[in-house]
Amino acid sequence: MAKLNINGKIRDVQVESDTPLLWVIREQVGLTGTKYGCGIAQCGACCVHINGEVHRSCSLPVGSIKASDRIVTIEGLSAHSSHPVQKAWAALDVPQCGYCQSGQIMAAAALLRKIPNPSDEDIDLAMTNICRCGTYQRIRAGVHMAAAAASSEHSVAPADRKSKA
Repeated sequence: MAKLNINGKIRDVQVESDTPLLWVIREQVGLTGTKYGCGIAQCGACCVHINGEVHRSCSLPVGSIKASDRIVTIEGLSAHSSHPVQKAWAALDVPQCGYCQSGQIMAAAALLRKIPNPSDEDIDLAMTNICRCGTYQRIRAGVHMAAAAASSEHSVAPADRKSKA
């Protein structure tokens, strides 16, 4: 049995300690936005955040997760797909088939948390997820758009924020 904090909710799951976190998230908890791609942590379709850092959940045994760790899946990234990365993805029509995009979005959100205004090189180094459809240019454009949107949100004065609410 393991106690996991997933998207702010404590979940008690009955699994072996060597079960990959991906399967716990999908099969035990029922959150299917995190995808299975390769099973060897290469493609990134299974990306989640653990304590704010991006991790590939397909090769991470649930026994390595502490009860105090905070796991965030694509479903927990934001309410109503309102994260700047999700908005940019929709505005630019980034996905083609879409299968890898939840992992791409999670990787991009983690990148922007570390580097709020990344260069193309920063994006290329951080975004190691594989997209079979080859939407890499749109992914890069989406990261730049999300960075610009996030910085403009933070540049609004507190009084302005209240009047917009």
